[in-house]
Amino acid sequence: MKRFHVKKNDEVVVIAGADKGKRGRVISVVAKKERVIVEGARMIKKHMRKSQQYPQGQIVEREGTIHISNVMKAADSDARAAKHPAPAAS
Repeated sequence: MKRFHVKKNDEVVVIAGADKGKRGRVISVVAKKERVIVEGARMIKKHMRKSQQYPQGQIVEREGTIHISNVMKAADSDARAAKHPAPAAS
């Protein structure tokens, strides 16, 4: 099995894509596809069919997957920001 730089429950920052800059906790890691599900990032709408849980059917908003190369541990990101502070705007 492959080893990755993040694992379940790690605090991460999205470093690329539409959700760049968002922070969240890793909900799960999909090792086969090298993707992670991050809390609050890449929200997608899923249409649920009628069931006992959703008698009318429903549109549910949930997290989608992000490629593992597009996330970084929050601690590493914070360390990088401290090392290279942003130039002050005047």
